[in-house]
Amino acid sequence: MTIPFPGSARPGRLLAVSDLHIAYAENREVVEKLRPESPHDWLLVPGDIGELSEDIEWALTLLAERFEKVIWAPGNHELWTPKEDPLQLRGEARYRHLVELCRRLGVVTPEDPYVVWEGEGGPVTIAPLFLLYDYSWRTDPGLSRAKALEEAYEAGVVCTDEFLLHPDPYPTRDDWCRARVAETERRLAEHDASDAPFVLVNHFPLVRNPTSVLYYPQFALWCGTELTADWHRRFPTAAMVYGHLHIPRVTHHDGVPFREVSLGYPREWRRRGFPSPLLRPVLPAAVGA
Repeated sequence: MTIPFPGSARPGRLLAVSDLHIAYAENREVVEKLRPESPHDWLLVPGDIGELSEDIEWALTLLAERFEKVIWAPGNHELWTPKEDPLQLRGEARYRHLVELCRRLGVVTPEDPYVVWEGEGGPVTIAPLFLLYDYSWRTDPGLSRAKALEEAYEAGVVCTDEFLLHPDPYPTRDDWCRARVAETERRLAEHDASDAPFVLVNHFPLVRNPTSVLYYPQFALWCGTELTADWHRRFPTAAMVYGHLHIPRVTHHDGVPFREVSLGYPREWRRRGFPSPLLRPVLPAAVGA
């Protein structure tokens, strides 16, 4: 990626990348090299920048300085409270702290008014979401939540969220998820997107289908919620952008492109190579193409 010459007339693009995981030195070097091709490029970052508050601030500061606008949706890793992080806020308090950090940097969050992209492929309304998961994506619909978790533990497939992502003040992550879904659904329903359809930006996919390729199907428990399965149909949607799975690709559901835009861990991208390009264009020349 190169910085354009000052005064470049090249129109901006709507780009996306997630799961930067800058705790890894190799990934931090990758992020240091991320640059727009136009001074008018916007960047969507749907979560998992890192775990430590100082790392998250470093990356968002760098990206906000380079791109015309940065839109962030939290991943599960940003919400962890590692014992080595000086910031020991948990749950909702940690999330709100990160929102205030973003606002100081001029980064758009799920708590801010939606912004409209009017460049290539637009106009579209960018809606960053924070929804979490509720353990409803089970290997067998007949399993109870408790039995589904028992199955995952017996298979040795347990997300670290169970130890580091605290739902305070909610009793469980499920409860936090349901509260977030209800509030987000209300906002989307109240917003008139008839002239500028949504680009929905969430760390987790809104539909379960993308998790069908997981090597360990039990991990889908920590990947989303059935409560959002029809959002891309109910709300006018030009594209859905997500990460989390570390399986960069594009799938289509009811005609809507779902773009998984993760970088992933070094052991993953060293094996398969970088996604090409690493900063994925979100929209084609015409919305809906």
